[in-house]
Amino acid sequence: MPGQAITIGIDISKDHLDVALYPGGETRRFLNARSGHTALLRWLGKQVVARIVFEATGPYHRDLERRLEQAGLPFAKVNPRQARRFAEATGKLAKTDRVDALMLARFGVLLEPQSRPARSENLVQLAELVAGRRILIKDRTATLNRLKTLGQELLKRHARHRLRQIEAHLTSLNVAIDAVIAADPVLTRRLAILTSIPGLGEITAQALIADMPELGTMDERQTAALAGLAPITRQSGKWQGKSFIQGGRSHLRQALYMPALVAMRFNPDLKSRYDALVTRGKHAKVAITAVMRRLVVIANALLRDDRTWTPKVA
Repeated sequence: MPGQAITIGIDISKDHLDVALYPGGETRRFLNARSGHTALLRWLGKQVVARIVFEATGPYHRDLERRLEQAGLPFAKVNPRQARRFAEATGKLAKTDRVDALMLARFGVLLEPQSRPARSENLVQLAELVAGRRILIKDRTATLNRLKTLGQELLKRHARHRLRQIEAHLTSLNVAIDAVIAADPVLTRRLAILTSIPGLGEITAQALIADMPELGTMDERQTAALAGLAPITRQSGKWQGKSFIQGGRSHLRQALYMPALVAMRFNPDLKSRYDALVTRGKHAKVAITAVMRRLVVIANALLRDDRTWTPKVA
C-alpha cells in the first residue's frame, strides 16, 4: 500500500546484504560494499521506513550502520542468538539468507527492538583496542599458567619471551587507548565520571565505555540485564526456584568482579549493601553479584545525569 510504513530486515554477510520488506515479503540483494550501500539507500528512499533490523556481525555491519545513521534512517541492531530463538519459536527452521532477512523484518514488527545511535568512529576504535587488550590479558594468564608446568628449559625461555612480548604489546595498546579517549571530549568526560566511582579504575572504566556505550540511556533493569547481572526469577505454580543471572555481556561481568571487591572495602555505600546482604544470610557470591549490579547501575545514572560520584550524606 503506497505510503504504508514498512519494516526492513537485512541479513548481513561478508559480501552481500539480503534485504526483505514486511509486510509484502519483497526481497533484494546488494553488495556489502560502498556501492551496494548507496544502491540500498537509493532504493530505501522510495519507501516509508518504520525500522531497519539487522544482527550484530562484527566488522561486516559497521559500514552499513554508519551509512544508515548518516541517512537518518531508524535501525536496530539485535543479538544473533535472540533472533535465532525468535525464528525457532515461529517454526522457521530453514536457514538461508533470504529466510533470515524475512525473519528479521518480522522480528522488528512484532518485538519492536529499540533503535540506538551508531557508535562514533572514536568509539569503534576504542572498542577494537579494548578487545585487543582483553585478548592479550587472557594470553598472558595462559602463558603464566603454562610456564608453571614446563620442564624443558627451552620451552621456559620461549614462554618468558612470549610474556615480554605481551607486556610490550599491552603497553602500546594502553598508550593507544589513552590517545583515543584524550582526543574525544565526550569519551574523556565519560571516563572522568566513571573513574570518580570508588572501586572503578581506568581499565574497567575504559571497558565499560567501549563495551557498553548504551550506559546513560537506560533504566536500572535494562542496565543490569545488558550486563547479565539481572536476577532471573524461576517460578511455576507453587514451586519457587532460586533466581540466577544469565545472558548479557559476559566480559563486562568479568571486568566488574575485581572492582566490586575493591568497592566493598573503599565505597561506604556498597560496603553497607554487601554487609546487609551477608547479614541476611545471602551467600557471599550473591552479595558480590549485587555489588557488581549496583556498580553498573550507578555508572548508568551518573552518565545519564552527567555528574561525578558523591558519597551519600548520612
